[in-house]
Amino acid sequence: MTTVLSNSVVNDDTRRGLVYQGQVFVYAASPASTELIGFAREMIADAFGARDPLTAQFDMPVEKFAALLADLKPRFIHHPQCKKLVPAVIEEFGCSAAATYFDVPRMRTSTSNDYLTSGISYAFHPHRDCWYSAPFNQINWWIPIFDVVPENVMAFHPQYFDRPVKNGSARYDYAEWNRTSRLTAAQHVKSDTREQPKPEEPVELEPQIRVVPEPGGVMMFSGAQLHSTVPNTSGRTRFSIDFRTVNIDDVRARRGAENVDADCTGTTLRDFMRCSDLDAMPEELALAYDEQGWQKVI
Repeated sequence: MTTVLSNSVVNDDTRRGLVYQGQVFVYAASPASTELIGFAREMIADAFGARDPLTAQFDMPVEKFAALLADLKPRFIHHPQCKKLVPAVIEEFGCSAAATYFDVPRMRTSTSNDYLTSGISYAFHPHRDCWYSAPFNQINWWIPIFDVVPENVMAFHPQYFDRPVKNGSARYDYAEWNRTSRLTAAQHVKSDTREQPKPEEPVELEPQIRVVPEPGGVMMFSGAQLHSTVPNTSGRTRFSIDFRTVNIDDVRARRGAENVDADCTGTTLRDFMRCSDLDAMPEELALAYDEQGWQKVI
């Protein structure tokens, strides 16, 4: 059963174990997360100029809006400052800098009224990150940059945490995605034709859980959680940051959530770097996940 634990004081070892069982953690904004969203807001303001980024979609051609995001998002993702700010957030929430690895933070947008739902502002169907070659010890961190409401966040579908969903993950190869599909996101404005793992049977969207953190508030959940983008009817574009972490001790021990339905190829572990010094995930661990297929349904 999935529950939402607010401002929990459990340590990181206990928290990871509970996340692997399907629990969701949410915390108030911290000094480090506030600094991270402040930096994101500066980049957004610079990109949008005089326009209010939350409502700019209503007076910009969709192609121009998509082009703006296609420039803004990679600049944020790869900015050197993010490699300083994200580890600070992770450490502030009790994770070991020496044992915790993170991937680059992504700036996400969800526009209102079906304005832009593909490509650079993809509206995610119900999915697990583990369908996309994420390890089952991955923890997702999600942080709103501006105020959010129930009509523009994400939804969890907790009845499926330990219940399989027929899906297309067997056709997903992470290395191939990086070679081809990831680079073309900005070209998909009207529709998105890239092959992505999706449910191949009806999914019951109710009951669902929507969490609404404050700006800079932090939500943590398992990459094995089935979740989706809520259809945005708020009249405002939602801006958020997400990144992922893994604990190297869990990676070595193959400790994580249960695999109930993922059958993809490859691993995202090579995307992760250590908080303490930005060293890459050891290649032997990534190779072991590639070769031994821990992600595969057994």
